[in-house]
Amino acid sequence: MRRETRHEQIQRVFAVGLFISAVLGGLTGLAWAEARERENLYETSTPDTSFAVRALAMSELEGGESESGATMRICCLTFDDGPSRNTPEILRILSEHHARATFFVTAQDSNRQYLPYVADIAAAGHQIALHSASHNYSEIYRSTSSFWLDIKELRQVLQPYTDVETIHWLRFPGGSTNTVSHKYGGSSIMQDLKTDAEEKGYRWIDWNVCAEDATASRPNAAQILKNIQKDAKDQPLCVVLLHDTNATGQTVKALPDILNWFAEQGYRFCTVEEMAE
Repeated sequence: MRRETRHEQIQRVFAVGLFISAVLGGLTGLAWAEARERENLYETSTPDTSFAVRALAMSELEGGESESGATMRICCLTFDDGPSRNTPEILRILSEHHARATFFVTAQDSNRQYLPYVADIAAAGHQIALHSASHNYSEIYRSTSSFWLDIKELRQVLQPYTDVETIHWLRFPGGSTNTVSHKYGGSSIMQDLKTDAEEKGYRWIDWNVCAEDATASRPNAAQILKNIQKDAKDQPLCVVLLHDTNATGQTVKALPDILNWFAEQGYRFCTVEEMAE
């Protein structure tokens, strides 16, 4: 058998080295991608679904009665993270059921092309509220100033589509008591932001009914409805957390049944602003 020359040995060693490097690099890249996906799921899922509606709104509604003497029931459907390719269908379904909703909008890279739908949302009589421009927890919760710069950017981006001067409601990504923000801006950042919001003239609201439609479990339409029914049971005021993203097509499928169920239970649909007023 012919013995390898010195040059051939070097080439073989070099080729083996490249192969090992490529394999290790691929594994490292895969691990990085998986880690980033886990982080995205963690950041965009709901850290805590027990957030209540602000105490003022709840206390005003408890014991309230309609003109017929029955206990008043109010449902505020809220859609986070839009607009998206699903927005037109959501608007169509809401119109069919004569229901108004509140859209807490964003201006992420993934949905900027759909921002013109904001004008359609407003034209249909729904409420537009602020959520976040980037929805990137590590950026917006790095400090209170970072958060308000993000909100400023969102307002600027929305100007061509709606009158931003009339927008005074917001929802903190993850809710007002989320703990994900602590690892970026410290344990007091949410309390500081709530104080800031009130000083700046904003009103904020969480939710007390969660569809869990944007969690890693990716529920189907039937499960989304069940999640809502479970949380809404016996509550006179329901602020329902739903999502309007390209990935929440099951939410669109569930929406007619959600609207029908609340109507059958005697709920009146209104926006967050209408509820507060």
